[in-house]
Amino acid sequence: MLESQYINGIIAKAQQLGKTIVLPEGEDERVLKAAHICAEEKIAKIIILGNTEEIKSYFSKQGWGLENIEIINPAQSPKLNEYAELLYNLRKEKGLTKEEADKLALNANYFGTLMIKSGHADGMVSGANHSTADTVRPALQIIKSARKDRGVSSLFILVCNGKPYYLSDCAININPNAKELADIAIESAETVIKFGDKPQIAMLSYSTYGSGKGESVSKVKEATALAKTILSSEEYKNLDIKLDGELQADAALDGVVAKKKAPASDVAGHANTLIFPNIDAGNIGCKLLQRLGGAELYGPMLQGLNAPVNDLSRGCFAEDIVGLIALTALQSIH
Repeated sequence: MLESQYINGIIAKAQQLGKTIVLPEGEDERVLKAAHICAEEKIAKIIILGNTEEIKSYFSKQGWGLENIEIINPAQSPKLNEYAELLYNLRKEKGLTKEEADKLALNANYFGTLMIKSGHADGMVSGANHSTADTVRPALQIIKSARKDRGVSSLFILVCNGKPYYLSDCAININPNAKELADIAIESAETVIKFGDKPQIAMLSYSTYGSGKGESVSKVKEATALAKTILSSEEYKNLDIKLDGELQADAALDGVVAKKKAPASDVAGHANTLIFPNIDAGNIGCKLLQRLGGAELYGPMLQGLNAPVNDLSRGCFAEDIVGLIALTALQSIH
């Protein structure tokens, strides 16, 4: 088990699911250590992509078995042509040639994503050695968004003093409009429910209930109204989701401040899901909390896709990868 009590709870839930998660970075010792932990603890069945002989040799030197682990070298896989054909058919209208599809299918991130699309894996965790773009691009091209009327966004989980907070969107949408911001809030609510928590969503701003003015404030107000309309629909009205805005961060999180600034709100002072007005606020906010506040930070996790693909920090530890694998397993619940 890991030091994080929150992640240990997630792991316990993942152990009940038997999901299969693909790790496309088999050249990285942190990934291999995480794969071993996950397989040994039965957190998930693991597929490692990379050089089969080198990975088996590494496991042998560590004295580790390969139960619950499959190792695949994309270049030697009997499914390579099948995946390349699938990629070509998915992207030919976008101008992708057969030769380009054959080459891309060899790329570990593309190969792993094609495994998910083909039903041979439930999710993927990458990013230890790749940029966010390298991880996200295949997912957007191949797995695509689950709903045509909504885009894809990201969510970080930040654990502070043992309590989880869900932060969105801090990695994908640069400056979402009101409709996109409302969709991000709804997608975040669905993600939080999958993780076994009750969403209490604060639509964040530099204003609380009109205390400030400006284009950004107006956008958050409109987004709040749109999100509340969606939550009142048949699809969501019976779910335990609370949402309010616009709220400043202190009003959203601090009960004393909430009584002064938003005494009638059933979210203010209790928020656990924070929706930022743009990527600047979100990304800066979560990194400050991690570096200065010493909080645990997991993600960014993609939400709104047909299946989960999640991104690691290149400075991650093996334990971080284990945590994200467990979260990915929960996210794959339909």
